[in-house]
Amino acid sequence: MSNFWDLKHKLGEAINAHDIQGVLDCYSPDAVYVAPTGIAEGHEQIAWFYEQWFQGFPDLHFTPWFELGDVDNPAVTEWTTTGTHTGPFLLPDGRVLEGTGRRITFRSTCSTFVEDGKIKTHREYFDQLEVYSQLGFGLKELDPGEALSSA
Repeated sequence: MSNFWDLKHKLGEAINAHDIQGVLDCYSPDAVYVAPTGIAEGHEQIAWFYEQWFQGFPDLHFTPWFELGDVDNPAVTEWTTTGTHTGPFLLPDGRVLEGTGRRITFRSTCSTFVEDGKIKTHREYFDQLEVYSQLGFGLKELDPGEALSSA
């Protein structure tokens, strides 16, 4: 197994241990993390992103179930993420959702680009609607005037 995969596995272990320093040890100081919920640049922002998930879901756990084994860089993994929403969780609109006790389970995939032994770019992909509907949110139909004004 290459050092790219060793680093990716180390990241997964640190996430599952909720070890912020262990997570940051995997990233270069100027790394970029891209997710459906936003972009984090550098250690401070990346730490904040993970802290939001760990705070909202104290039992958050990533289970890898597929690794694209024929390539090293990027290291591509598919995960199932699970957790129980018991703590405050920042929503995309800036509101904080207090713990609901609801369980989440969602699939995601990520591409991790490594440079000089550290993660330079990590791109995470998941369906936000899948996550937020499990937290009690659904789609909202916009009235025609609202849809036109935001276009």
